[in-house]
Amino acid sequence: MLPLGTTALGSALTACGGGGDDKPAATFASASFSAMAAPSLAAPADMARTLVSSTLAVTFSDDSKQTFSLSYQPFFTTGDLVPDGKGGTVLAGGYVDFAGKPIIDATVAGKERPYFSDAPDGTSLLKLPNAGVASVAGVKGNTVFAVVQFEYTTWAQDGKTDMYGKLPSPIAVLTLDQDPATGKLSLVKYHNVDTAPAMGLWITCGSSLSPWGTHLSSEEYEPDAFTAAGSTQFKAFSKNLFGSETAANPYHYGHLPEVTVNPDGTGTIKKHYCLGRISHELIEVMPDNRTAIMGDDATNGGFFMFVADKEKDLSAGTLYVARFGAGFSLDPAAAGAAITWIKLGSATSAEIKTLADTLKATDIMDVSATDPGDATFTKIWVGGKVQWVRVKAGMDKAAAFLETHRYAALKGGSMAFSKMEGTTVNIKDKVAYSALQNMQSSMVRGHAAWNPDYNITIEKAVNAGAVLAHTLSAAQKDSAGAAINSEWVPSLTKALLVGEDLAVADALGNLAHPDKIGAPDNLKFSEKLRTLFIGEDSGYHVNNFIWAYNVDTKVLSRLASMPSGAEATGLGVVDDLNGWTYITSNFQHAGDWSASLHGKVQATLDPLVRANYKDRFGAQVGYLTGAATGLKLTKLA
Repeated sequence: MLPLGTTALGSALTACGGGGDDKPAATFASASFSAMAAPSLAAPADMARTLVSSTLAVTFSDDSKQTFSLSYQPFFTTGDLVPDGKGGTVLAGGYVDFAGKPIIDATVAGKERPYFSDAPDGTSLLKLPNAGVASVAGVKGNTVFAVVQFEYTTWAQDGKTDMYGKLPSPIAVLTLDQDPATGKLSLVKYHNVDTAPAMGLWITCGSSLSPWGTHLSSEEYEPDAFTAAGSTQFKAFSKNLFGSETAANPYHYGHLPEVTVNPDGTGTIKKHYCLGRISHELIEVMPDNRTAIMGDDATNGGFFMFVADKEKDLSAGTLYVARFGAGFSLDPAAAGAAITWIKLGSATSAEIKTLADTLKATDIMDVSATDPGDATFTKIWVGGKVQWVRVKAGMDKAAAFLETHRYAALKGGSMAFSKMEGTTVNIKDKVAYSALQNMQSSMVRGHAAWNPDYNITIEKAVNAGAVLAHTLSAAQKDSAGAAINSEWVPSLTKALLVGEDLAVADALGNLAHPDKIGAPDNLKFSEKLRTLFIGEDSGYHVNNFIWAYNVDTKVLSRLASMPSGAEATGLGVVDDLNGWTYITSNFQHAGDWSASLHGKVQATLDPLVRANYKDRFGAQVGYLTGAATGLKLTKLA
């Protein structure tokens, strides 16, 4: 969260604002970032921490400029004991079961301890109109809040037991004290949201702040209902959440949770079952408060859209999947591919929740991994493999909302993408952006997961990924000719930025060009800064980066470097929070070494990362800020 300034900068800002009493104060005109260099083994300590040495230059209406150095400020490291707002402490990132009791890691005899996450992810920063100074004890300035979700924990403390997806994801509300004079944010209360009303949470990844001020979470890599009963991962998740390996219902996961923050720093959660059961990651609701655009972080993933029946209410609406026409290209100069939207169905969350409660997978569909030789089955591609599927009589609505991947493929959606992740919107230009973490398998001609009928074809995998730009249009019709009730419908897709794989690793070990994006994941757009922020989840950069891409100047600038082996997560931008602009930034799983990528640095960096982040079990939640002071993007003193 980048406190971008303060009027309490004394003579520096007075100089920018002009001298005479009758002369109007200069106002914000534009901003640009200057890139930092990537860290190197010449300074190994910089590779083992979050490094920010970029700058932000602000130009004002009188053509004066002010430049500010940026730095990183964490709220906490997971595993810290932080204030609970009641005079006690609570474990940051700690896991609890359905009854709210800590889940204990007993993998090292005599050192039992509660599990805590090394993977904080989606973060929303917000304020409430009815939250005053007295709302939460300890706030001295302005009361603001952040919602932070924790995707998973990588390992148990024995370092051998893989815990990915085996623990119910926690989600917390942070009460923050905003200093009115500097914009600095300080944690005064940490509150675990009770997730029982949502049946617990499954692998919460990216998130977004809704236009009406709620936190839109995610449940990634939905469990396959046809195989969940035999899944070691899902059985462990069920055991840790409910105390039984068979209690969890796979149809309760893979949906969109929404968190509402209360003025006292607590939060409530509900899960929307009508936005499709897909690999949700960082949806974006358009300015109409109704249209949600969704990526799908999966192999043979699709591009989805939901149009709510009512503004600021995602509990009922219509679900669509994109069908791409010819013309998909990685060349930003190409004309692009037109999009037609296929209606999958309309429903309320309540009715789909009822179906989820009562139906088994075999009640909804017949699925075969081999050709049954029956014309009533349709061949589809799902999760990188070919299947043959048939919807049972009367089960189209259940299939559309609970078996969305299979049903979207059955209905002709372009289920071709490999890991379409974060989505964001540029309101002024009516352009949305989507991150493709990589372009592999289902996108590559001739691969077993590729289907030429999907119209998404590249000739060679691009592991470094890309960012796509979608033109948003009104007066669109779906594939059946019915009007789509939205003025924010993606109608054309082009490549905006494309990473570059290296044929041979560079001297540090990078497998993708270090001065270009590598496996983009989180995306957020700042209207005021006219900047697209990009966070990486790359197995191809030795250190993952946060980038700023100015859509007017076309300049790409490296803003920050995460600890080696860590993913950049929790990216969020708020242009104006009590006059301040903020950029949130977290990281997860520092020191998650890969021999092919980190072979040249691991021996040097591993002890440094362990020393910084609780023997690699800790990760940080925080924000970018000015190194000496913040700056405002509004009037100068």
